[in-house]
Amino acid sequence: MHFCNELCCFKGAGLEREADMLKELHLFLLVVLLLVCAFFYQLSLKSSCFFCLPPQQLEQDPGALLGNGHGIVFIETSERMEPTPLVSCAVESAAKIYPRQPVAFFMKGLCNTTRLPSNSTYPGFSLLSAIDNVFLFPLDMKRLFEDTPLLSWYTHINTSAESNWLHVSSDASRLAIIWKYGGIYMDTDVISIRPIPEENFLAAQSSRYSSNGVFGFLPHHPFLWECMENFVEHYNSEIWGNQGPNLMTRMLRLWCKLRDFQEVSDLRCLNLSFLHPQRFYPISYPEWRRYYEVWDMDLSFNDSYALHLWNYMNKEGRTVVRGSNTLVDNLCRKHCPRTYRDLIRGPEGGAPGKLGLGNT
Repeated sequence: MHFCNELCCFKGAGLEREADMLKELHLFLLVVLLLVCAFFYQLSLKSSCFFCLPPQQLEQDPGALLGNGHGIVFIETSERMEPTPLVSCAVESAAKIYPRQPVAFFMKGLCNTTRLPSNSTYPGFSLLSAIDNVFLFPLDMKRLFEDTPLLSWYTHINTSAESNWLHVSSDASRLAIIWKYGGIYMDTDVISIRPIPEENFLAAQSSRYSSNGVFGFLPHHPFLWECMENFVEHYNSEIWGNQGPNLMTRMLRLWCKLRDFQEVSDLRCLNLSFLHPQRFYPISYPEWRRYYEVWDMDLSFNDSYALHLWNYMNKEGRTVVRGSNTLVDNLCRKHCPRTYRDLIRGPEGGAPGKLGLGNT
């Protein structure tokens, strides 16, 4: 009887040890499983977010980067995540001309946690995010319009019922961004060719008529505040340009006594400059097709700081083709070489890079 008790005790102890070992094995396998899951999760992040920006490329607060008033600003008010070759060229050319200044691209489709699908490729996005002085920001209009006259307008507007909403919202956003942070705003079809030496300026599209495709101001300039007030007071999205170049022109006329330009000289008024049409618009909008014609060597653009390609007029879907020797082909090759190399194709190299309508 005593022997049986000892045997039973021995077997019981053995079972307890086996149970302990089994628990340890289960725990070990669980840890291994968790590590494997973590590894594949990180791998999936890398594959689906190959374009993810390093911390310095996706700042949480644009004010920290742009607050000194020396940034260059572009805006995309559609949900599009992949810049067209023309948009990429515009941003790259600005980064090339202003290498010591931040170039900020505000994109409505971008958010802080955005990841692209694993089966997608976004070469234009990747190209821009790899440029040291290019920074991509989410465009949060409600937050942007806080503390400006535009907030009450934006919170009461029915965006789905608005005519030309992409353009009107872009008109509003550029006013608020430059008023808050200062700097130079450019449309996404503006190719920079040399630095703009002005701080507070508007760009003449023609004599006595201002564009809003390029302008620059120091932070909190009163002209932009009054533009935002006028934007709300005289809002009418049915009239093309009413919130854009027409707004800038009617406000400029309130501030300045406009006169015709003399030769290639700019006009000065109070603490702002009205720059000659040659600075950005040496080719006027009725002649926009000249950008897609074979380069005329007489077009030197020596008096220009940047060129607005009038891409909104390009309803025909004209494209830039590598090696075509058109004006736009030569501009892209010289002023945005990365875009030209990686995104713009020749006639035999697959589909040519479409410039796209963009946000212009």
